[in-house]
Amino acid sequence: MAKLLDGKIVRDKIAQDLKSKIENLQAPPRLVIIQVGDNPESNTYIAQKIKFGEKIGANVKYLKLPGDVTEKTLNFQLSTFNSEKSINGIIVQLPIPENLDKDKIIESINPAKDVDGLHSVNFKKLMENDPTGFVPATTKGVLTLLDHYKINPAGKHVVVVGRSSLVGKPTALAFLNLDATVTVCHSKTQNMERLTKTADIIISAVGKPGLITKNHISPGQTIIDVGTTVVDGKLKGDVTAGEVEKIVDWISPVPGGVGPMTVASLFQNLLQAYQNQND
Repeated sequence: MAKLLDGKIVRDKIAQDLKSKIENLQAPPRLVIIQVGDNPESNTYIAQKIKFGEKIGANVKYLKLPGDVTEKTLNFQLSTFNSEKSINGIIVQLPIPENLDKDKIIESINPAKDVDGLHSVNFKKLMENDPTGFVPATTKGVLTLLDHYKINPAGKHVVVVGRSSLVGKPTALAFLNLDATVTVCHSKTQNMERLTKTADIIISAVGKPGLITKNHISPGQTIIDVGTTVVDGKLKGDVTAGEVEKIVDWISPVPGGVGPMTVASLFQNLLQAYQNQND
């Protein structure tokens, strides 16, 4: 039976560390969360971020804009927060309505305040293995989770399922930086089972429940389930955990695995931004 990669335990440890560091600062780090529209899943994620911020003593400002907001209005808000010295981190909660240009909006955030790590400046730094950039929170959370449980990816074969700019691509790059051999699978990959079976570590980040079954895995593997989909009011991962956990060595649960790590990692990035801006 697989051992659990429990993100809640690691999150609480990070929270303690961040709280003690923030207590010694002249002022608390400030994060702005901008939400456009009223996506129910986004509401849940934002509530978790606000709660975590309160727990560690960070200051979180939440701005909710209507779904029909213009790009001009949103960019004005971003430029205001970019120039406000007391604000250390800015995130635009994704997804945003399709009438807005997501990439253009992300590029409007000051890269020094881009604690989500999505700006092209930070993505380039990740490609170059430059530690001065911000690693996207989910990717950072996956790495921290493995590190806590002493699972070293160096020299291992890592298969990343999913190629999104938000998770799949940055995660593949991050593992390359840690000396893993990385394969990326996606919707056009043929015979994916053949590839996933050869992995030491599988990261699934698609958002498709039941995507990874016992047919995709081999004994001794570590499975990180990043997928989150609400089905009948319950959060489901990409992995059919019930059958997979009987075969593999390690597995992250959904909920309670990568989710809590993503929130904690965001605030680690916020503290890094604060320190960079106050050096």
